[in-house]
Formats: sequence, structure tokens, C-alpha cells
Amino acid sequence: MKKSTFNTLLVGGGFLLGTAGIKLLTSAPVKNACVQGIACGMRVKNCYQDMVEQAKANVDDMVAEAAYITQSETAADEAAE
Repeated sequence: MKKSTFNTLLVGGGFLLGTAGIKLLTSAPVKNACVQGIACGMRVKNCYQDMVEQAKANVDDMVAEAAYITQSETAADEAAE
């Protein structure tokens, strides 16, 4: 097969595939599937954000406790001097 004929067939096939793809993407079942996929992604994001918030709260608690211990030890050292 000649190269020019092959290239023409590729361009024509791409055009037909693109046209069929646009028709497919604008159909109701595909839109519903996309909406479901986006909703699933949003649920995952919310779950991840909840885990991050819990981790931040735990770290804040540890930092506050460490600051309290440091202040207690400093006060004890000053009282001993």
C-alpha cells in the first residue's frame, strides 16, 4: 500500500473516530458514568481530608503536651536554682 494512501486512510479513520467519540461523549449514559466517577473522587477527597485533619489534631496535641513538659521542666529547674 502506498504511503499516501495509508496516510489518507489514517486521517479518514481519525475523523470518523473523532466524530463517533463526540457523539459517544455527549450521550446520557456516558454523562451519568462521568458524574458517578466525579462523585467517587469527591468522596475519596473528603475521606482523605478527614484523615489529614485527624493527623493534624494529633500532632497539635503532641506539640502542646511537649510544650507543657518543657515549661514544667524549666520551672522546676528555676525553682531548684
